[in-house]
Amino acid sequence: MQLLIAGNGYLGAEVGNRALAQGWQVSRCSLSGHDHSHACDLGDAASVDQLQQAIAPPDAIVHCASSGKGGAPSYQHVYFQGIKNLQQAFPHSLILFTSSSSVYSQTDGSVVTETSSAVPDRETGKILLATEELTTSHGGIVCRLSGIYGPARSVILRKFLQGDAIIEEDGRRLLNQIHRDDAARAILHLLDLALTKNYYQSICGEIFNTSDSQSLSQLETYQGLAEFFQRPLPPSGPRDLDRKRGWTHKQVSNEKLRATGWQPDYPSFLSAVPHITPSVL
Repeated sequence: MQLLIAGNGYLGAEVGNRALAQGWQVSRCSLSGHDHSHACDLGDAASVDQLQQAIAPPDAIVHCASSGKGGAPSYQHVYFQGIKNLQQAFPHSLILFTSSSSVYSQTDGSVVTETSSAVPDRETGKILLATEELTTSHGGIVCRLSGIYGPARSVILRKFLQGDAIIEEDGRRLLNQIHRDDAARAILHLLDLALTKNYYQSICGEIFNTSDSQSLSQLETYQGLAEFFQRPLPPSGPRDLDRKRGWTHKQVSNEKLRATGWQPDYPSFLSAVPHITPSVL
Protein backbone atom coordinates (compact mmCIF):
# COMPACT_ATOMS: atom_id res chain seq x y z
CA MET A 1 0.00 0.00 0.00
CA GLN A 2 1.23 3.47 -0.90
CA LEU A 3 0.92 6.33 1.61
CA LEU A 4 1.64 10.03 1.11
CA ILE A 5 2.41 12.13 4.17
CA ALA A 6 1.55 15.73 3.29
CA GLY A 7 3.37 17.61 6.02
CA ASN A 8 6.50 15.90 7.34
CA GLY A 9 6.61 17.64 10.72
CA TYR A 10 6.29 16.54 14.32
CA LEU A 11 3.23 14.35 13.75
CA GLY A 12 3.68 13.56 10.07
CA ALA A 13 7.19 12.21 10.51
CA GLU A 14 5.97 9.84 13.22
CA VAL A 15 3.03 8.65 11.10
CA GLY A 16 5.42 7.97 8.23
CA ASN A 17 7.90 6.08 10.38
CA ARG A 18 5.21 3.90 11.90
CA ALA A 19 3.68 3.27 8.48
CA LEU A 20 7.04 2.10 7.15
CA ALA A 21 7.35 -0.28 10.10
CA GLN A 22 3.90 -1.67 9.24
CA GLY A 23 4.86 -2.37 5.63
CA TRP A 24 3.51 0.71 3.84
CA GLN A 25 5.43 2.32 0.99
CA VAL A 26 5.74 5.92 2.14
CA SER A 27 6.26 9.17 0.25
CA ARG A 28 6.59 12.46 2.10
CA CYS A 29 6.26 16.10 1.16
CA SER A 30 6.88 19.34 3.01
CA LEU A 31 7.18 22.98 2.08
CA SER A 32 10.95 22.93 2.59
CA GLY A 33 11.68 19.52 1.12
CA HIS A 34 13.89 18.66 4.10
CA ASP A 35 14.33 15.26 5.77
CA HIS A 36 14.01 13.16 2.61
CA SER A 37 10.68 14.73 1.61
CA HIS A 38 9.56 16.20 -1.70
CA ALA A 39 9.30 19.98 -1.72
CA CYS A 40 5.66 20.94 -2.24
CA ASP A 41 3.48 23.95 -1.52
CA LEU A 42 0.14 22.25 -0.89
CA GLY A 43 -1.79 25.45 -1.51
CA ASP A 44 -0.33 25.82 -5.02
CA ALA A 45 -2.01 23.58 -7.62
CA ALA A 46 1.02 23.53 -9.92
CA SER A 47 3.27 22.41 -7.05
CA VAL A 48 0.90 19.59 -6.15
CA ASP A 49 0.73 18.56 -9.82
CA GLN A 50 4.52 18.31 -9.85
CA LEU A 51 4.35 16.13 -6.75
CA GLN A 52 1.80 13.91 -8.48
CA GLN A 53 4.29 13.31 -11.29
CA ALA A 54 7.12 12.51 -8.88
CA ILE A 55 5.58 9.81 -6.67
CA ALA A 56 3.75 6.53 -7.01
CA PRO A 57 -0.06 6.90 -6.85
CA PRO A 58 -0.97 6.79 -3.14
CA ASP A 59 -3.74 4.61 -1.80
CA ALA A 60 -4.08 7.08 1.06
CA ILE A 61 -2.93 10.59 1.93
CA VAL A 62 -2.53 12.08 5.40
CA HIS A 63 -2.76 15.88 5.36
CA CYS A 64 -1.03 16.99 8.56
CA ALA A 65 0.80 20.07 7.31
CA SER A 66 1.21 23.08 9.55
CA SER A 67 -0.07 26.57 8.85
CA GLY A 68 3.28 27.88 10.04
CA LYS A 69 1.66 29.77 12.95
CA GLY A 70 -0.05 31.96 10.38
CA GLY A 71 -3.55 33.40 10.53
CA ALA A 72 -6.61 32.96 8.36
CA PRO A 73 -4.82 33.43 4.99
CA SER A 74 -2.34 30.67 5.88
CA TYR A 75 -5.16 28.39 7.02
CA GLN A 76 -7.02 28.97 3.77
CA HIS A 77 -3.90 28.27 1.70
CA VAL A 78 -2.50 25.24 3.52
CA TYR A 79 -5.70 23.55 4.68
CA PHE A 80 -8.65 24.33 2.43
CA GLN A 81 -6.75 24.92 -0.80
CA GLY A 82 -4.31 22.16 0.11
CA ILE A 83 -7.06 19.56 0.45
CA LYS A 84 -8.72 20.81 -2.73
CA ASN A 85 -5.47 20.50 -4.69
CA LEU A 86 -4.77 17.01 -3.32
CA GLN A 87 -8.27 15.87 -4.26
CA GLN A 88 -7.81 17.13 -7.81
CA ALA A 89 -4.31 15.68 -8.25
CA PHE A 90 -5.08 12.34 -6.57
CA PRO A 91 -8.79 11.69 -7.24
CA HIS A 92 -8.58 7.98 -6.37
CA SER A 93 -6.72 8.39 -3.05
CA LEU A 94 -8.35 8.27 0.38
CA ILE A 95 -7.54 11.51 2.20
CA LEU A 96 -7.34 11.89 5.97
CA PHE A 97 -7.28 15.49 7.21
CA THR A 98 -5.97 16.34 10.68
CA SER A 99 -8.20 19.11 11.99
CA SER A 100 -8.47 20.42 15.54
CA SER A 101 -10.81 20.03 18.51
CA SER A 102 -10.62 23.83 18.75
CA VAL A 103 -13.63 23.92 16.41
CA TYR A 104 -15.69 23.19 19.54
CA SER A 105 -16.17 26.54 21.28
CA GLN A 106 -18.09 25.29 24.35
CA THR A 107 -17.25 27.07 27.62
CA ASP A 108 -19.60 25.23 30.01
CA GLY A 109 -17.44 22.17 30.73
CA SER A 110 -19.77 19.86 28.79
CA VAL A 111 -18.79 16.64 27.04
CA VAL A 112 -18.46 17.19 23.30
CA THR A 113 -18.83 14.43 20.72
CA GLU A 114 -18.63 14.53 16.95
CA THR A 115 -22.34 15.43 16.85
CA SER A 116 -21.97 18.37 19.26
CA SER A 117 -22.27 21.93 18.00
CA ALA A 118 -19.07 23.18 16.38
CA VAL A 119 -19.33 26.93 15.96
CA PRO A 120 -15.83 28.39 16.30
CA ASP A 121 -15.62 32.10 17.01
CA ARG A 122 -12.39 32.61 15.07
CA GLU A 123 -11.93 32.75 11.33
CA THR A 124 -9.24 30.06 11.50
CA GLY A 125 -11.72 27.67 13.10
CA LYS A 126 -14.31 28.42 10.43
CA ILE A 127 -11.73 27.56 7.75
CA LEU A 128 -11.00 24.26 9.50
CA LEU A 129 -14.72 23.43 9.44
CA ALA A 130 -14.94 24.25 5.74
CA THR A 131 -11.92 22.02 5.10
CA GLU A 132 -13.52 19.20 7.08
CA GLU A 133 -16.66 19.47 4.94
CA LEU A 134 -14.57 19.45 1.76
CA THR A 135 -12.78 16.32 3.00
CA THR A 136 -15.79 14.31 4.14
CA SER A 137 -17.92 15.28 1.13
CA HIS A 138 -15.38 13.44 -1.02
CA GLY A 139 -15.35 10.37 1.24
CA GLY A 140 -12.32 11.39 3.27
CA ILE A 141 -11.70 11.09 7.01
CA VAL A 142 -11.25 13.87 9.56
CA CYS A 143 -9.36 13.56 12.84
CA ARG A 144 -10.12 16.42 15.22
CA LEU A 145 -6.92 16.45 17.26
CA SER A 146 -6.65 17.83 20.76
CA GLY A 147 -3.46 19.59 21.78
CA ILE A 148 -0.49 17.47 20.73
CA TYR A 149 2.37 16.80 23.12
CA GLY A 150 5.04 14.11 23.30
CA PRO A 151 8.80 13.61 23.12
CA ALA A 152 10.57 16.97 23.30
CA ARG A 153 7.25 18.87 23.22
CA SER A 154 4.85 19.97 25.94
CA VAL A 155 4.02 23.61 26.48
CA ILE A 156 2.32 22.85 29.80
CA LEU A 157 5.24 20.84 31.19
CA ARG A 158 7.85 23.28 29.92
CA LYS A 159 6.09 26.28 31.47
CA PHE A 160 5.73 24.44 34.77
CA LEU A 161 9.40 23.44 34.91
CA GLN A 162 10.55 26.92 33.89
CA GLY A 163 8.34 28.61 36.48
CA ASP A 164 6.21 30.41 33.88
CA ALA A 165 2.94 28.57 34.46
CA ILE A 166 -0.21 30.39 35.58
CA ILE A 167 -3.39 28.77 36.93
CA GLU A 168 -6.19 30.71 35.27
CA GLU A 169 -8.68 31.93 37.89
CA ASP A 170 -9.79 28.83 39.84
CA GLY A 171 -8.18 26.39 37.40
CA ARG A 172 -11.45 24.75 36.37
CA ARG A 173 -10.80 24.96 32.62
CA LEU A 174 -10.52 21.48 31.16
CA LEU A 175 -7.42 20.63 29.11
CA ASN A 176 -7.78 18.22 26.20
CA GLN A 177 -4.59 16.66 24.87
CA ILE A 178 -3.28 13.74 22.83
CA HIS A 179 0.17 12.17 22.84
CA ARG A 180 1.80 12.36 19.42
CA ASP A 181 2.34 8.61 19.29
CA ASP A 182 -1.30 7.89 20.16
CA ALA A 183 -2.39 10.32 17.42
CA ALA A 184 -0.13 8.61 14.89
CA ARG A 185 -1.48 5.21 15.90
CA ALA A 186 -5.07 6.46 15.56
CA ILE A 187 -4.45 7.82 12.06
CA LEU A 188 -2.96 4.56 10.78
CA HIS A 189 -5.64 2.55 12.56
CA LEU A 190 -8.40 4.47 10.77
CA LEU A 191 -6.66 4.17 7.41
CA ASP A 192 -6.25 0.43 7.87
CA LEU A 193 -9.96 0.08 8.65
CA ALA A 194 -11.03 2.37 5.82
CA LEU A 195 -9.08 0.40 3.25
CA THR A 196 -10.76 -2.80 4.40
CA LYS A 197 -14.09 -3.29 2.60
CA ASN A 198 -15.94 -4.45 5.70
CA TYR A 199 -15.28 -1.14 7.48
CA TYR A 200 -15.28 1.33 4.60
CA GLN A 201 -18.80 2.68 5.10
CA SER A 202 -18.32 3.22 8.85
CA ILE A 203 -15.00 5.07 8.53
CA CYS A 204 -14.95 7.04 5.28
CA GLY A 205 -16.75 10.37 5.31
CA GLU A 206 -16.61 10.40 9.11
CA ILE A 207 -15.15 12.70 11.77
CA PHE A 208 -13.29 11.30 14.78
CA ASN A 209 -12.28 13.17 17.92
CA THR A 210 -8.67 12.21 18.53
CA SER A 211 -8.01 12.88 22.18
CA ASP A 212 -6.91 10.98 25.25
CA SER A 213 -9.45 9.41 27.58
CA GLN A 214 -9.28 11.77 30.54
CA SER A 215 -9.73 15.51 30.31
CA LEU A 216 -8.00 17.12 33.28
CA SER A 217 -8.70 20.53 34.70
CA GLN A 218 -5.83 22.97 34.66
CA LEU A 219 -5.73 22.77 38.46
CA GLU A 220 -5.66 18.95 38.46
CA THR A 221 -2.88 19.01 35.88
CA TYR A 222 -0.67 21.36 37.87
CA GLN A 223 -1.46 19.58 41.14
CA GLY A 224 -0.27 16.34 39.52
CA LEU A 225 2.90 17.98 38.23
CA ALA A 226 3.57 19.62 41.60
CA GLU A 227 3.25 16.26 43.35
CA PHE A 228 5.42 14.43 40.78
CA PHE A 229 8.23 16.99 40.85
CA GLN A 230 7.79 18.00 44.50
CA ARG A 231 7.41 21.64 43.56
CA PRO A 232 4.90 24.30 44.62
CA LEU A 233 1.77 25.02 42.62
CA PRO A 234 1.99 27.85 40.09
CA PRO A 235 0.33 31.14 41.07
CA SER A 236 -3.19 32.07 40.02
CA GLY A 237 -3.91 34.70 37.40
CA PRO A 238 -6.50 35.93 34.88
CA ARG A 239 -7.64 34.00 31.81
CA ASP A 240 -5.40 34.08 28.78
CA LEU A 241 -7.92 35.32 26.22
CA ASP A 242 -5.25 35.52 23.50
CA ARG A 243 -4.65 31.77 23.33
CA LYS A 244 -4.19 30.56 19.75
CA ARG A 245 -6.98 27.99 20.16
CA GLY A 246 -9.23 30.40 22.00
CA TRP A 247 -10.53 30.10 25.59
CA THR A 248 -12.77 27.07 25.88
CA HIS A 249 -13.91 24.76 28.66
CA LYS A 250 -15.08 21.37 27.44
CA GLN A 251 -14.40 17.63 27.65
CA VAL A 252 -13.59 16.12 24.26
CA SER A 253 -14.95 12.58 24.05
CA ASN A 254 -12.94 9.92 22.18
CA GLU A 255 -15.71 7.30 22.52
CA LYS A 256 -16.38 7.07 18.77
CA LEU A 257 -12.71 6.44 18.01
CA ARG A 258 -12.35 3.90 20.83
CA ALA A 259 -15.41 2.05 19.50
CA THR A 260 -13.36 1.24 16.36
CA GLY A 261 -10.82 -0.67 18.45
CA TRP A 262 -8.24 2.05 19.17
CA GLN A 263 -7.12 2.75 22.72
CA PRO A 264 -4.56 5.37 23.82
CA ASP A 265 -1.34 4.13 25.34
CA TYR A 266 -1.40 7.31 27.42
CA PRO A 267 -4.99 7.74 28.70
CA SER A 268 -4.12 11.06 30.35
CA PHE A 269 -1.40 13.66 30.18
CA LEU A 270 -0.18 12.87 33.70
CA SER A 271 0.32 9.21 32.79
CA ALA A 272 2.81 10.30 30.12
CA VAL A 273 4.80 12.81 32.18
CA PRO A 274 7.43 10.32 33.45
CA HIS A 275 8.16 9.31 29.86
CA ILE A 276 8.41 12.74 28.20
CA THR A 277 10.07 14.78 30.96
CA PRO A 278 13.73 14.06 30.06
CA SER A 279 13.24 15.19 26.45
CA VAL A 280 11.33 18.34 27.40
CA LEU A 281 13.93 19.57 29.88
